[in-house]
Amino acid sequence: MDLGIEGKIALVTGSSQGMGKAIARELSREGARVILSSRSSSRLEEAQKEIEKETGGECLFFPCDLSNGEDIKNLVNYVTREMQGVDILVINSGGPPPGNIFSISEEDWYKSFDLLLMSAIRLTKAFLPYMEAKNWGRITYLTSTSIKEPIENLLLSNVLRSGVSALSKSLSRDYAHRNVLFNVVCPGSIATRRTIQLLEDRAARSGQPLEILRQEAEQAIPMKRYGNPEEVASLVVFLCSNQATYLTGTAIQVDGGAIRFVL
Repeated sequence: MDLGIEGKIALVTGSSQGMGKAIARELSREGARVILSSRSSSRLEEAQKEIEKETGGECLFFPCDLSNGEDIKNLVNYVTREMQGVDILVINSGGPPPGNIFSISEEDWYKSFDLLLMSAIRLTKAFLPYMEAKNWGRITYLTSTSIKEPIENLLLSNVLRSGVSALSKSLSRDYAHRNVLFNVVCPGSIATRRTIQLLEDRAARSGQPLEILRQEAEQAIPMKRYGNPEEVASLVVFLCSNQATYLTGTAIQVDGGAIRFVL
């Protein structure tokens, strides 16, 4: 299937490892011109070399801490200077710390608000005019299944990622007639460093062995395994393609069937 994105300019945040890197790799494989971004310059450089070697495509990179408004301005200025704008924007951020209403400080709330919600708003606002002028654009937000079914001890994610979903749904109605499409992808248990960190937190709180908790988590998934980053990437790249022309305002989980709700 020709996805029709050869030559399109794509910015993928959080792309030095895990799901972000897998998405950037698949976009590059389809011929998109990819800009990588994350906090770590050294990891970005490694990811750039790896992706270029695997796909033969040219990648640029620029470090950015999504919780820092000035960093985002610098990223936007770099992309605008190098590419004028982007056709495809994939917003992927690190997860906030676990905790409940009493263990989470006000500082945690504000920092997570900047990381998860304001980063999405700032980047969308920066690149939307370019897409609107071209009558073509794809903006995909990576959130979590927590927007559909709250996850225990992940209050920050449950609350703030739901705001990102509301942003996407609202904008999808405003810009559908300009062929700028907004969608949300909700990963479940994917084999990434973040997943291991959350298991380690559960192990520390419960006193149970990490491997036992991992086995229990896998058994709770109908497919009896964690997903891999490439399985998320395949959906994201399709949503960013010229084949997904009537898909906007959606929120699709990639979770091996774990979410129990019907609608």
